[in-house]
Amino acid sequence: MSALIELENIRRSYPSGDSEVEVLKGISLRVEAGEMVAIIGTSGSGKSTLMNIIGCLDKPTSGSYRVAGVDVARLDQDKLARLRREHFGFIFQRYHLLSHLNASQNVEVPAVYAGIPLAQRQKRARALLTRLGLQDRTDYRPSQLSGGQQQRVSIARALMNGGEVILADEPTGALDTHSGNEVMATLKDLCQRGHTVIIVTHDPGVAAQAGRIIEIRDGELISNPAPGGGGVRVATESAAGKSSSWRQLFSSFREALTMAWLAMAANKMRTLLTMLGIIIGIASVASIVIVGDAAQQMVLQDIRSIGTNTIDIYPGKDFGDDDPSTQQALKHDDLNAIASQPWVHSATPSISKNLRLRYGNRDAAASVNGVSGQYFDVYGMTFSQGKPFNEEQLQKRAQVAVIDENTRRQLFPDKPDVIGEVLLVGNMPATVTGVTREKQSMFGSSKILRVWLPWSTVAGRISGQSWLNTITVRVKEGYESAEAERQLNRLLELRHGKRDFFTYNMDELLKTVERTTHTLQLFLTLVAVISLLVGGIGVMNIMLVSVTERTREIGIRMAVGARASDVLQQFLIEAVLVCLVGGAIGVALSLLIAFVLQLFLAGWSIGFSPLALLTAFICSTLTGVLFGWLPARNASRLNPIDALARE
Repeated sequence: MSALIELENIRRSYPSGDSEVEVLKGISLRVEAGEMVAIIGTSGSGKSTLMNIIGCLDKPTSGSYRVAGVDVARLDQDKLARLRREHFGFIFQRYHLLSHLNASQNVEVPAVYAGIPLAQRQKRARALLTRLGLQDRTDYRPSQLSGGQQQRVSIARALMNGGEVILADEPTGALDTHSGNEVMATLKDLCQRGHTVIIVTHDPGVAAQAGRIIEIRDGELISNPAPGGGGVRVATESAAGKSSSWRQLFSSFREALTMAWLAMAANKMRTLLTMLGIIIGIASVASIVIVGDAAQQMVLQDIRSIGTNTIDIYPGKDFGDDDPSTQQALKHDDLNAIASQPWVHSATPSISKNLRLRYGNRDAAASVNGVSGQYFDVYGMTFSQGKPFNEEQLQKRAQVAVIDENTRRQLFPDKPDVIGEVLLVGNMPATVTGVTREKQSMFGSSKILRVWLPWSTVAGRISGQSWLNTITVRVKEGYESAEAERQLNRLLELRHGKRDFFTYNMDELLKTVERTTHTLQLFLTLVAVISLLVGGIGVMNIMLVSVTERTREIGIRMAVGARASDVLQQFLIEAVLVCLVGGAIGVALSLLIAFVLQLFLAGWSIGFSPLALLTAFICSTLTGVLFGWLPARNASRLNPIDALARE
């Protein structure tokens, strides 16, 4: 029957400058199941290197190594990690416990990578600690335990997945005599229970307690007694069975998330500083999306209030054209012809004059517009008092007027209700029938006094003109305004025989403003994304520092069975978690900014859009993945031997 551990002509060399130093020189060794073996030698003799090769933490330069008949050289990194996880248990001189985990959690670590369900591994961890006399220390962190207690936690961790072979590297080297004796008594008890125990030590007193002593000097075995009995593999107690594959995958992710959270919580200040750049970046992106969208809607609302889906017709070739031959181009018959078109919802004329208004001893200049009753609907105007004039008043050239809030305050400062009051418009008395509400606009409120009369009244009683200053056409819903504008131009060109007018399409203005505000918002978002990238670089920098600081932790995890992919997953999740938490804080900050802005910007409708939430979430996740990948990859590629040696 083959031995549990077989080494044949094992050699291990390390580069040293241009040459190589051979640390192990043809080691051949057999260890039977159930043996307690001590490998003794002075410092630098190669005993630790030999233990690392036996524990599959290191590979020999040449030679053959078999564990239970399996050639280790044929195994890839994941299979080596599985071998360490399921067959070996490490006990280190410096304990190598994770400082941010309590005793029970430290013991559970190997089972985490074995995919053991949470409840089962917690139960086993507490049972192992109870067996080792630490039942009242399960929730204590390493800093709260004595050296002997920490070493017993390390032993419990070695046994978590079964620990068929216990590898103890100077297990009593950092302990006092009493604690050292307790640890050795525990190891002998484990041997009696069927575990194979291999102790590496330079202390003859410790070695003497083993059943077999192997001495190594300068990389060669100078004493290698034959196995003293054993040869029968005794089944050792192992952890409970694994979960199903999909549950194991979910459990693996959940455990990696938990470990990442514990690691972040253990370094609160570093985590907060890491998040700071992400918080600023996400807050900038979300604020620009939220506030930018509100500003865009405010601009568009102001433009729509002027009149959406409308086309204004003016005499002349363009604004500023004062050629007398074109100023009378628009006639009342043109208005009737336009109104009869099937695509026209309404058409309202306008005759404008600047006149004086008088009421009692008050006098003011105002802009007087002759319009139809549809004018107020076209421009979305509402009334605080009264109503607009009707079609009958328009036909009878009634002396009625609608005034705005500025006019009401100027002429009737002491009268809350002005409906029925009579004022002089120029020299014509007019009865007030309505007062329009004042519109709050981000462009500011006009201070001009405005008065609207029936256009027939202005034409027949005030100005005496037979032409119209403008015609405003509202296109029916569902009809393309650009096509309506083309048909309108053809109609008037046919009627006039020439082009002595020009049109202004409000929808084109609306589209232009939409494009402009969208471009500005995109530009500002790109500026915010730059700050997010700077925050991401900060995450990468801190994570790289974190990998350096936690090199020994990575080595411990690999020694107890973590695969490179497990380490990669944990550090990548840490980076993403940092960015997501920072993103959540950034979104909350952006909402606070939006709330404060709303207090100072009256009329702004600032809300939290799903787009902002989605943008923040995607940005946070991508930042974590992109900038966390390099540190995570570096962590996963660490050599466990070098990592464990790092202080």
